[in-house]
Amino acid sequence: MALLNVNIDHVATIRQARLTDEPDPVWAAVQCELAGANGITVHLRQDRRHICDRDVIVLKETVASKLNLEMCMDEEMVKIAEKIKPDQVTLVPEKRQELTTEGGLDCAGQKKRLEQVVKRLHKKGILVSTFIVPDEEQICVSAETGCDAVELHTGMYANAKNDKQAEKTLNAIRDGRDIAVSCGLIVHAGHGLTYRNIGAAAAIEGLCEFNIGHSIIARAVLVGIQQATREMIELISKV
Repeated sequence: MALLNVNIDHVATIRQARLTDEPDPVWAAVQCELAGANGITVHLRQDRRHICDRDVIVLKETVASKLNLEMCMDEEMVKIAEKIKPDQVTLVPEKRQELTTEGGLDCAGQKKRLEQVVKRLHKKGILVSTFIVPDEEQICVSAETGCDAVELHTGMYANAKNDKQAEKTLNAIRDGRDIAVSCGLIVHAGHGLTYRNIGAAAAIEGLCEFNIGHSIIARAVLVGIQQATREMIELISKV
């Protein structure tokens, strides 16, 4: 059965709307773990629009499960990861003007830098994953540069307009999974997944972990974050 990592970025988004101290994403992480989450995911952006340095530092000290730090390959971010030592780093592209991460990391176009970053993080005992579209070249470069895992971008599936489009994107994810496994990579998935569309994605064998954030936090506003987390875990485990 695939496992769930809860992305708690948008708990911090609410906090930052008032530049106050609540809600605290650290408290949210505890509740997600109590509900059975496999891990906690946060994206430390260069603009610090939601998660901030303090959050990552305290989460490293308090998360009892897996702490997955999403970040770009900027030198500042790499140095922060080397210092804090999360369990895993997921390397993502980043644009200051975007609402959320758009597209996947161009591993092929940044192969030399990726290889350098992977080596540095491995020296600190940190697992490394890349957030990429399910493209053969990007997957193979991730493996060639020493990555431990890839997170396949599920945005195209989440945004599919009809069943035919959805199935086409699911087939691309399946193909990406096969390539990644043949390269010796662990396979994760995420982006745009909700309570309504997780079923078909969760049914794909070989996807070890899902990283889901916005939908869970949105649901948590109505039912609480423990229940919202449990409901997503139940949907993933049904298949």
